[in-house]
Amino acid sequence: MKNQGKKMIAALTLIFSLLVVVQANAFEIGARGYVWFPDLKKSDLQTIANGIEGSDINAKDMLGVGNKATFSVEAYGGVGKNHISLMYTPFGYTADNVLAAALNYNGINYAAGSAVHSDLSYSMFDLRYQRDLINMENILAGFSLGGIAQIKYSTGSFKLDSTGKPEQSRSFNSFIPMIGVGAHIGILANLLEVRAQVTAGGYSSNNYSYEGMADLSLTPFPFLDIHAGYRLLQQKMDINDYKMDTLYTGPYVGLTIGF
Repeated sequence: MKNQGKKMIAALTLIFSLLVVVQANAFEIGARGYVWFPDLKKSDLQTIANGIEGSDINAKDMLGVGNKATFSVEAYGGVGKNHISLMYTPFGYTADNVLAAALNYNGINYAAGSAVHSDLSYSMFDLRYQRDLINMENILAGFSLGGIAQIKYSTGSFKLDSTGKPEQSRSFNSFIPMIGVGAHIGILANLLEVRAQVTAGGYSSNNYSYEGMADLSLTPFPFLDIHAGYRLLQQKMDINDYKMDTLYTGPYVGLTIGF
């Protein structure tokens, strides 16, 4: 009996120790989906072909490119103070328009009055690592603040087509390193919270990005969060004689399933 009692005490001690370790190094995994409604504030494009600098093309004003909803999907995981995530966001804009003024794209001249078809499409991948610097999740409704290291990779192309001229297309691939901060503020126990993050970075005056997003999150059921917030994204690149400068701002809604 004494041996059984000792074994039971030892087993309970082991279980308690494991629970303490798990609590101290809490594990998380999940996925998020967003529907974003961005206003295309800026959309400037330019190429250099055979040493000739093309026109500075405002895709929204000159080509008639309009606003279009998009989405993001994100997978995330973490242990203790360390969190990592990968987010994918596609962009696709097509338009048919009659040029009000002449322009040059990829070495080809397009006269005023020409009917043109444009297609700007690209994908953006964000690999993000966050380490908590301040974590007071067990105080009041909870608060945390962390540092972020991020890599933004964008790949895509811009095509311009007009009757009587060969289709012109330029592709691009861009890597931009970024740093920033992320915060979480609990408002009502585990039911309502505010999340926010800001990152920025680059490696020259022509290759940089900054972005920020903040939302209010409601948790009606365990493992399920509903989000509503606002996102801003600016990206400028000058890669292989292709230049692009875009700015998006707008609201989004989202859903998270996590454990």
